[in-house]
Amino acid sequence: MFLQLQSGNSARKRNAPAQFSGCQLTACKTAREDYCQQKGSELYLRMSCILQFLFSPLPTPAIAGLFTFGAGILIWLVTRPKPIKLPVDLNRQTVGIKDGARRSALLKDDKLMSYYYEDARTLYEVFQRGLHVSGNGPCLGYRKPRQPYQWLKYKQVSDRAEYLGSGLLHRGLKPSPDQFIGIFAQNRPEWIISELACYTYSMVAVPLYDTLGPEALVYIVNKAEISTVICDKPDKAAILLTNCEKGLTPVLNTIVLMDPFSTELKDRGMNCGVEILALKEVETLGKNDLRKPIPPKPEDLSIVCFTSGTTGDPKGAMLTHENVVADAAGFIKSTESAFGPVPQDVSISFLPLAHMFERVVQTVMYSSGAKVGFFQGDIKLLPDDMKALRPTVFPVVPRLLNRVYDKVQSGAQTPFKKWLLNFAIERKHSEVKQGIIRNDSIWDKLIFHKVQETMGGRVRVMVTGAAPISPSVLSFLRACLGCQIFEAYGQTECTAGCTFSMPGDWTTGHVGVPVPCNIVKLVDVEEMNYFAANGEGEVCIKGRNVFKGYLKDPEKTSEAIDENGWLHTGDIGKWLPSGVLKIIDRKKNIFKLAQGEYIAPEKIENVYVRSEPVAQVFVHGDSLQSCLVGIVVPDIEVLPDFAVKLGIKGSYKELCINKEIKKAILADMVRLGKQAGLKSFEQVKDLYLHPEQFTIENGLLTPTLKAKRAELTKFFKDQIDSLYAALQ
Repeated sequence: MFLQLQSGNSARKRNAPAQFSGCQLTACKTAREDYCQQKGSELYLRMSCILQFLFSPLPTPAIAGLFTFGAGILIWLVTRPKPIKLPVDLNRQTVGIKDGARRSALLKDDKLMSYYYEDARTLYEVFQRGLHVSGNGPCLGYRKPRQPYQWLKYKQVSDRAEYLGSGLLHRGLKPSPDQFIGIFAQNRPEWIISELACYTYSMVAVPLYDTLGPEALVYIVNKAEISTVICDKPDKAAILLTNCEKGLTPVLNTIVLMDPFSTELKDRGMNCGVEILALKEVETLGKNDLRKPIPPKPEDLSIVCFTSGTTGDPKGAMLTHENVVADAAGFIKSTESAFGPVPQDVSISFLPLAHMFERVVQTVMYSSGAKVGFFQGDIKLLPDDMKALRPTVFPVVPRLLNRVYDKVQSGAQTPFKKWLLNFAIERKHSEVKQGIIRNDSIWDKLIFHKVQETMGGRVRVMVTGAAPISPSVLSFLRACLGCQIFEAYGQTECTAGCTFSMPGDWTTGHVGVPVPCNIVKLVDVEEMNYFAANGEGEVCIKGRNVFKGYLKDPEKTSEAIDENGWLHTGDIGKWLPSGVLKIIDRKKNIFKLAQGEYIAPEKIENVYVRSEPVAQVFVHGDSLQSCLVGIVVPDIEVLPDFAVKLGIKGSYKELCINKEIKKAILADMVRLGKQAGLKSFEQVKDLYLHPEQFTIENGLLTPTLKAKRAELTKFFKDQIDSLYAALQ
């Protein structure tokens, strides 16, 4: 080897141009000899040959080749995909503190965050900060069909909020956290203007929404003593007026409408003591009698968010400015190593503003001077809105991500396309495991660019919440969408999120770690054999984002928050070795569907069991599915006659597998459900007819004849899986 190098260099020396034969070679030789004399070993002699090789002149083609090779290496070093910076050791994402609680490893000590920006400690200050850092940039976007987005600037929004707030004060409302204002509207710029009007004068926003139902609306208006409701459309005003005409909401005296309305509606309001005004009209009142802002304090109430109330009346979660700002701060802190919101960012708003998940996302956007564009109001037009808006921040729910996953999978219709898709996902996922998140690889250009373009092509961060997401879907989409996808877990009572997945953590099947504004501990649930000593138990939360209680309901408040200030979620969690939290069960028999709707199965079963041919019924759903299915045991005495009316005969077991029988029983159950006021998502979409009773002996009923839901789920797992597969 040594001789080959020497002879090779000698040849280069002989063929070298004259300008390379001078001091360079002399310097090299001298250095080599000095080096070898000093060290006196064969190893250093070989090193000297390398020095000579490096200093030896090269022929012109070789120089060009080396230059090209070096340039290629330099370009690769500069342009190669770089992994994101890991904020913590992903094998130790949480830190144990006193009482068995855990905090995020992102925190340097046990002090929890209340805010991220010094000058933004209330929601009013958050918006004012956005106005400043954006340089009065675009704020709220909206569009008409087939038109580009139009934008209201930060100062326009702030001014209109002052006008509206002043107009409300002009009409006698008080600038106080005791003054509640109802907002009954779909996502649109005027929603934010109305909310900001409340915050500008220390008033409290109370969102109302359609799925509550008329009875719940009456309950909330009376419970919160709401005298003024701001509505978007005349039909919502009509719903409120119907209640007023029946004398059900005596406190309501003013409805402010965003959209145009008829004189008939105004007259109808006058007849029942409710004045109907246009939003612009109230803004004009305020502009002519402009009041100086009366900003709230962090501890003041900002919003009362009523839960949907699957059992009993809705409960109004009282959230302070600190609660919301702290939760938003937790999001920013959790993602700052991979995503820092800037004024150039834009989010699409389509998740209900009446829910806190969307409220917190928008708080993050406004605090950084970013933009929020609203969808047209029709979820079917969301893809078109996405293409027009080209958002960089995309808050989603698992149901929507499931549709994206299904669309990509359905595009691979041939065996080769299926193989190519899986191969591309595998290659991209291998990068995700290394912390490399990008959308410019060869696989993105060849395969994934189309699905990325359906979202506008610029999404750099997605947050999924409201319900768990399937691990397989999450892994798939992290690869094919080429953006950060975080999973959050929480509930209204902790503002929105209480845990959040960590940047760089590509694993699935968990909900991350406590956000930096709260801590989490697990407590024993003895009746379900979950013990904190084993790293399992009910998830309990304490921190800056935990609500102050339910409005005028101390009994329900004491059930939710114990004497030590811990919020009990009712979910069962488990700490995994890396310090992340996994949700494994529910303390009560209430669960969420994939779209985030709560389901109380016993209520539904009590309706369905009234169906004549139904002897027993088990309603099943889970948070990875968007609908319910049922297991029905037909009444062995009624079923034969029921079948005869349909022109069908056979043994009991034969009738249980007859598709027409199943279809008829399902139709009767759905009919009863409609009569009982069940919502669409509370109705089962398919059935399995089981020919054997649930009994104590076969382990499907308790000694008190209550359904053993966990056992029923295990017993009918194959049938349940088949029902959902058929519904896909």
